Parts: sequence; C-alpha cells; structure tokens
Amino acid sequence: MNRLLPIQSINDILPEYRQTPIGLLLEYHNLDRQFDTYEKAQLLVGMCMDNRKHLHIPDNFSYIIRSGGANLRYSEFKVSYAIAVGEVKHIALIGHNKCGMVNLLSRKSEFIKGLVKTAGWEQERAEEHFSHFVPMFEIGNEIDFILSETKRLRSRYPKIKIAPMLYLVEDNKLYLIKED
Repeated sequence: MNRLLPIQSINDILPEYRQTPIGLLLEYHNLDRQFDTYEKAQLLVGMCMDNRKHLHIPDNFSYIIRSGGANLRYSEFKVSYAIAVGEVKHIALIGHNKCGMVNLLSRKSEFIKGLVKTAGWEQERAEEHFSHFVPMFEIGNEIDFILSETKRLRSRYPKIKIAPMLYLVEDNKLYLIKED
C-alpha cells in the first residue's frame, strides 16, 4: 500500500491532475467539494462492478463503465464511444482492494457450486465456463493490474489523460497510484 497517494487536500492532487476532471473527481469524492452542474460528461470512469464501491459525484459528470477488476479490455468500444462521441479527454481507472477478480482459481469450487445451485447449471457446463473465462478475467494484484491497464489504454488513446487509482473499501476513499 506504500504505492498509494492519499488525497486529503487539494495540494495532495498531483499537478498534472489539478484543475482537470480527474482532479474534480478527487475533490468531489474525497474532499466533499460542492457539486457543480453538468450538461455533459467530463470524464470516463472505469471501475469494478463490486457493490461495496460508490462514487460521490454530481449528476452528468461522468460516464461510468463497471466491469470485474476495472478490466476495460472487453469494453473498449464503450471507451472509444465516450471519447469519440462524448468527447471526454480524461479517464479515471479505479481498482479497489479486496477484489474478487484476484486469485480467481481459489474461488473455482465456490463459483461452480454457485452456478449449479443458483442458476441451475449442470456441473460440467459450469466447470467449462469457469475454465474458459478465468484467464480473461483474472487480474492478479489490484495495483499492478490497474497500472498495466493504464499503460495499455494510454498506448491505445495517446491524447487522453488517464489516472490510475485505488478505492479502499475500509475508508471509501480514492487514492492515486504512484507510477514508476
């Protein structure tokens, strides 16, 4: 966790993000900035689908794509849409600690049993489903994944400013992730 930059004042926001939609996101969520009114989205937020996370932001401020582990590899058309049609020039990529997409293999039995019991799947079909998709959705370490996904998106969208962040479920705050 020593790679996280806490945001407790405006001065904690890195200079490259101050006075940008990324900085505003941090001000709204962490610093209780009074909400401004927006007619159109200012940024795209990519974040995990986890139900423990909720952003404190004004209406119309952001497009939000939620996917397991904040993995946007399979949502790239939606990212492109927000940029091309929505004209957003900033992305906040937000992972979180204690993510269920980390070490998915350890949850294989639970996953398969859940599909059989809750969804009515046959055991063999549930096993095949897990085995087919786990390589696509396993993220490894949350911070390392967010940094690698940030790098990938920056190479794909070179004019877009992308900020890697982590949401801590213990305090419901956003932290910038230090980049090497």
